[in-house]
Amino acid sequence: MQMTVLTLEMMVVLGLLAFTMFLFVSEIIRIDLAAILVMVILGGLSTLPGLENLAERSELFSGFSSNAVMSIIAVMIIGAGLDKTGLMSKVAALILKRGGTTEGRIIPIVSTTVGVISSFMQNVGAAALFLPVISRISARTGIPMSRLAMPMGFCAILGGTITMVGSSPLILLNDLLVSANMTLPADQQMEPFGLFSVTPVGVMLVLTGVLYFVLLGKWILPVARGRGVDAGAGRSMQTFVENTYGLRADMFEVRVPEGSILIGQKLADIMVAHHLYILGTSYKGHKVIAPMADTLIEAPARLAILGLRRVLEDEFADPYGLEILPALDVFSDDFAATQSGVAEVVIPPGSTVIGQSPIELRLRQTHGLSILAIHRGEETLSHVETEDHIATHIGEVNLQAGDTLVVHVQWDRLTRLKSDQDFVVVTSDFPQEELRPHKVNWALGFFLMTLSLILFTDLLLSLALLAGAIGMILSRVLSIDEAYEAVSWSTVFLLASLIPLGQAVQNTGTATWIAEQILTLLDGWPLWSLQLGVAVLATIFTLVMSNVGATVLLVPLAISIAIAAGGDPAIFALTVAISTSNSFLIPTHQVNALIMGPAGYRVIDFVRSGGIMTVLFLIVSMTGLSLFF
Repeated sequence: MQMTVLTLEMMVVLGLLAFTMFLFVSEIIRIDLAAILVMVILGGLSTLPGLENLAERSELFSGFSSNAVMSIIAVMIIGAGLDKTGLMSKVAALILKRGGTTEGRIIPIVSTTVGVISSFMQNVGAAALFLPVISRISARTGIPMSRLAMPMGFCAILGGTITMVGSSPLILLNDLLVSANMTLPADQQMEPFGLFSVTPVGVMLVLTGVLYFVLLGKWILPVARGRGVDAGAGRSMQTFVENTYGLRADMFEVRVPEGSILIGQKLADIMVAHHLYILGTSYKGHKVIAPMADTLIEAPARLAILGLRRVLEDEFADPYGLEILPALDVFSDDFAATQSGVAEVVIPPGSTVIGQSPIELRLRQTHGLSILAIHRGEETLSHVETEDHIATHIGEVNLQAGDTLVVHVQWDRLTRLKSDQDFVVVTSDFPQEELRPHKVNWALGFFLMTLSLILFTDLLLSLALLAGAIGMILSRVLSIDEAYEAVSWSTVFLLASLIPLGQAVQNTGTATWIAEQILTLLDGWPLWSLQLGVAVLATIFTLVMSNVGATVLLVPLAISIAIAAGGDPAIFALTVAISTSNSFLIPTHQVNALIMGPAGYRVIDFVRSGGIMTVLFLIVSMTGLSLFF
């Protein structure tokens, strides 16, 4: 076989690869800016004599219209649409209900779920779908996004190895085997792989990823980075109320059993008598947030109560035979930091509510305002007695101009209140998004349509995803402006700008030259070491070029090596297709690029965590291939 000769163009491409790696690891400039810089340099060099083949200048920006980039734009919009209906928040609540609020229990549930979903849909789609979920979980539990996004993302990549439709290289593999069979004698023909042929290996890899983060996550994951979705929105209920107004309180959920003497009593009377705030009721599946003060208690019921644990236990729960639940259950979603919190509302001069009491105004019913305190001049009025003031039935206090109402409110109700001239909303750091739960059927419909197009048709992936994204917009699940806002443009520019470099690696023959040099070094080695060498080679290539390009380039080489060494060419080809998912070392994979911004990751985080995962992937995949093939 004639060896490829190293040319000037190849040396330039190798230099650009080294320069790119230096920029990524050193982070002298932002990683997306580094990718754009490399693309510009590549385009400039291609204008020089002797380097015309580095990049086709008319195709230099084709990455921005590539199937991969358009797909990732579409899945971000689809994910935002599902989140806008509140569906992702409900999924997050379900995970928290089943898995608790600890990192060690949440990571296995999220990672395993994403891994399974990724086995039947593109891994970047599965990751984009769950990004809003882990953002909500981060906001509710206080666990930084940086502790959740990488396990989720890595397992999305690993899940692509569970079936033959889980990743592009595995989808492509059987076609490459058919092409290779055309040049092979009858006794060396390769059989195509079935849908679940790789499942044992893929399951081993996903379990390895889950165990890796559960056992070692404490040391390998960044501690406190990433903003999450609304993780910092609104001030902490406890710290804000206590520090500003001297009102110490926590949120509890209480079960009222049949036969309780509370049945038939008014909420207002209970709140004043026991210095509590009842912010929600649930009876026979009918849930009311900010119920009216004259609401009568029925049983069996659940109450969401804000108050002191000591008071709640000694003066309320025990005497009345009530059960205090260990955590919010029925009300977990309603009183999450992403849904509601404490805010300040001022009564301006000229307001029509001046001279009337909250009960007369029915503020709970009309605006969803549960008043915790009224701050007037130097005095704070509330149900709770403190060192600074005595307890007052604030529902009967006539409001005055300049009064500051300390309220607990759902964020969507507070957003609407901003347009009411009778009130001035002082609080600004709260999530001012308008959820559209009435659009959930449209969102689910277009998501299922997209999934069906991907699984059961030959439609281009990006076209199928864009069809779903357009459906979200036309059905008004999202506005077009919200769709634009949902796209992480730094991720788009990172991926699109690196595509020309990957094409240059392949088109100039640099990839072939690198492969030949490594295979020359492996000449004469045992069969298992040749297979490991092919796996390492595929791992390296998928870091600097698309996994599809690496597969197309290396599968024929792997087949040739296997035949020459007396091995099974189909297994060597499968080794390449699986190993192109071993892309954890730097954020060039679509999934890694997707989670990098929201989680606040740096390249060094991927080098540290992904380096160990890369080695584990090689060990487990080679072990699985030897056991099952």
